Amino acid sequence: MLPLARRLVRAGEGHEVAAHVLHYRYRGWNGADAHPVRDAEWALDEVVRRYGDVPVCLVGRDIGARAALRAAGHPAVVSVLALAPWLPKSCEDGREEPVRQLTGRRVLIVHGTDDEHTGPDRSYRLAMRAKKINPDVCRFEVHTDGHALRQHRSEVLALTEDFVLGSLCERGFARPVADALAAPPPLGLRMPLAAGFGRSLRH
Repeated sequence: MLPLARRLVRAGEGHEVAAHVLHYRYRGWNGADAHPVRDAEWALDEVVRRYGDVPVCLVGRDIGARAALRAAGHPAVVSVLALAPWLPKSCEDGREEPVRQLTGRRVLIVHGTDDEHTGPDRSYRLAMRAKKINPDVCRFEVHTDGHALRQHRSEVLALTEDFVLGSLCERGFARPVADALAAPPPLGLRMPLAAGFGRSLRH
């Protein structure tokens, strides 16, 4: 995540973009304690303390992506990007993963179709539920890529940059992202990430 944070700061030059990488206190989700969520909420309060009333985009991968989605209800959050989110079949109390906190946020989920660590079908179902209460939800599928999203790393990084800076700096999204946000389900939730995405984007 550190190289990604540095890339976002470089790309956001002139827009006063700051990026911070959160180090969790504990390993794992830890059941109902959900330590990564508590840490993310602390970090959001710290951002407000340091910078004041600024818009925040949460970016997370794996467990961090689930934490970002959960912490999206914080008043400072305007957007969330979840990369290959680790999502269980159900929460610790047997209920579905919550989505109400995503209302009013722009949400992008990115998942490899060959992810064997956390099934892409779970992020699709979450996106479907979120889309019912929030039109600003989209999801990109990275075909033949696995959990680490290494095979199409450059495209994933370009997509991340476009979404994060588009939501924070109001500079507009690339056409595929804008189309995915506007498309009704399931089209906007199964948007293929095209090879070469980002080659013509602004840097």
